[in-house]
Amino acid sequence: MTVYFIGAGPGDPDLITVKGLRLIQRCPVVLYAGSLVPQEIVAAAAPSAQVVDTAPLHLDQIIDLIAAASRAGQDVARVHSGDPSLYGAIGEQMRRLDALGLDWQVIPGVPAFAAAAAALGRELTLPEVAQTVILTRTATRSSAMPEGEELTTLARGSATLAIHLSITNLAVIVRELTPLRGADCPVVVAYRVGWPDQLFLTGTLATIRDQVKAAGITRTALILVGQVLAPGGFRDSALYDASHSHVLRKHTR
Repeated sequence: MTVYFIGAGPGDPDLITVKGLRLIQRCPVVLYAGSLVPQEIVAAAAPSAQVVDTAPLHLDQIIDLIAAASRAGQDVARVHSGDPSLYGAIGEQMRRLDALGLDWQVIPGVPAFAAAAAALGRELTLPEVAQTVILTRTATRSSAMPEGEELTTLARGSATLAIHLSITNLAVIVRELTPLRGADCPVVVAYRVGWPDQLFLTGTLATIRDQVKAAGITRTALILVGQVLAPGGFRDSALYDASHSHVLRKHTR
């Protein structure tokens, strides 16, 4: 048997990959994080499939379900939100499966930061504005940040910041970023990207806290920070410039 870690995307059921959807349809056991994965996605499972919401379960209980499926020779679709490689908590599951001698594969999904950029109609890397995207979070009750990954270290320069799992730390984020990026630096808070109730709050480091407080957002939100979020004011890239030649397009005068 094989355990498939499947990225379901950020919320829109249509954003799951074809491969991920086919595995959900085929696997006799489907385990999903019900607080983050839409019901419409696991509804594609076969009528005879065992479908379990793992939101109230701890790691040992989840591994017990997988071990039981292994004894029955049944493949498992382990469905996570977004892309499993980003804050997906799959590392410890893989470690347990390796110890049990069980096979597993990872099926990538659309990450929330990409879905948010698409919904906003923004490119996160613009010529001479920002050519780097930093995916990070801030320290919370769950775990501290490793040394050298503090926001004040990562935010030096002009890279676009995609800050996950940190909406409750917004006051700290604003306090730490304002001296580095300026109070007028653009910020977008993307709430429940891809879900029917998705919401985007567009402001600056000076205004975003009041906007978030007024909207009552306390969880499931991504914070984007950077000048790429400002409309206009950037040069065209060289990629499609008529004067720029490359191996597939020769320069003609």
